[in-house]
Amino acid sequence: MAYKKIDSKDIEFLVSVAGKDKVFVGDQIHETYSRDEIVHAGKYPDVVVEAESTEEISRIMKYAYEQEIIVTPRGQGTGLAGASVAFQGGIMISTVRMNKILELDDENLTLTVEPGVLLMDIIKFVQSNDLFYPPDPGEKSASIGGNISTNAGGMKAVKYGVTRDYVRGLEVVLPDGRVIEVGGKNVKNSSGYSIKDLIIGAEGTLGFITKAILKLLPLPKVSYSLLVPFPDLATAIETVPKIIKSKSIPTAIEFMERSAIVAAEEFLGKKFPDKSSDAYLLLTFDGNKKEEVEDAYEKVAHICLEAGAFDVFISNTQERQETIWKTRGAFLEAIKASTSELDECDVVVPRNKVAEFIKFTNVLQKEIDIRIQSFGHAGDGNLHVYVLRDDLPAAEWKAKLTKAFDRMYAKAAELDGLTSGEHGIGSEKKPFLEKAMGEDYMSVLKSIKAAFDPKNILNPGKVC
Repeated sequence: MAYKKIDSKDIEFLVSVAGKDKVFVGDQIHETYSRDEIVHAGKYPDVVVEAESTEEISRIMKYAYEQEIIVTPRGQGTGLAGASVAFQGGIMISTVRMNKILELDDENLTLTVEPGVLLMDIIKFVQSNDLFYPPDPGEKSASIGGNISTNAGGMKAVKYGVTRDYVRGLEVVLPDGRVIEVGGKNVKNSSGYSIKDLIIGAEGTLGFITKAILKLLPLPKVSYSLLVPFPDLATAIETVPKIIKSKSIPTAIEFMERSAIVAAEEFLGKKFPDKSSDAYLLLTFDGNKKEEVEDAYEKVAHICLEAGAFDVFISNTQERQETIWKTRGAFLEAIKASTSELDECDVVVPRNKVAEFIKFTNVLQKEIDIRIQSFGHAGDGNLHVYVLRDDLPAAEWKAKLTKAFDRMYAKAAELDGLTSGEHGIGSEKKPFLEKAMGEDYMSVLKSIKAAFDPKNILNPGKVC
């Protein structure tokens, strides 16, 4: 489709809507708007508008729809699949200024926020009110709009679920500028199609999120973490189904290798409690009664020891737990700092297939002769596997990366897994989604996109 190119009249309109201080063109556009955390495409929008209200976004979308101009929604740009990169130019609408917490409803246990509010600020705010927002992606500087748009999961998904489970309602600007509200503060809703759940995870291709009503829980009073060293990663991961089957469900079950821990130590300049083993499980348990939580982690500790764990280290102070989890949270940045370039395979497989997939990647890196590092959510089967360029020449890097990705996504499909667990499809994972899901599935996605956005102006080229 041929889209209209931005001209001076378009810029004048945008300035009339948002004000000159919030509209950026040419050299005024910051370099970060040309990429995300992994996809360094160097693709700039023609103009960036840092919107401050639903009304501004509605007017801009209506204008863009009438003029047939591409619009790319943008949060903090912490994505990993290119969903917030303006590959075809056009207008980029950033929500960095839409960062207000609008309402805490402690009777309905909801929090209403604008899309630009950072996850770290939501966590801090609700905890100060003795409440809890469970979704826990590793990147706490992400915006809530981005979390909703990718249905982010994180480390606590094994017990609490993912972002979708904590979005009660949304205010959404449609591609033609109309504003709709979907969901709300009601706990139950069987009123027609769940438009809300289509918007969640759509990566900004169906509508522009301008407000969210989030579900909260009472803050758990007790929390403990277990750091469990194993002789190898396969033994560690093979223990996870036994833990789940025990019904003493942890809040989080993460797997990690010593190489990732060492990289994070160097990156943070802080020591990890133990790095003597090749592989670890990191588990957290929470609840309201100390005795119940202790009983749960003691059962799991025995399971781990019987499965071959060397030891079980218990962290029962906030300081020690923060040290461990801060190290875990730094894994991606540490791995990025250790190489010249990387790309991620964000597959999810059934929990009992995690060990098989990781064994496969260990064999694969030797076959292809390229460095592969991994960590992830063993409790829900979501793997973060990183292929590292190091000093490979560009052509060799591209060829080996393509081969590695083809093999890993094919293996995930063989194990009844899916293309992405929480980071989304964006532009970079589309070929793998298409191959895994087939023509009929992709046709349904395209039909949904066409129903919302018949002119295909909102974040085109992403997902489907």
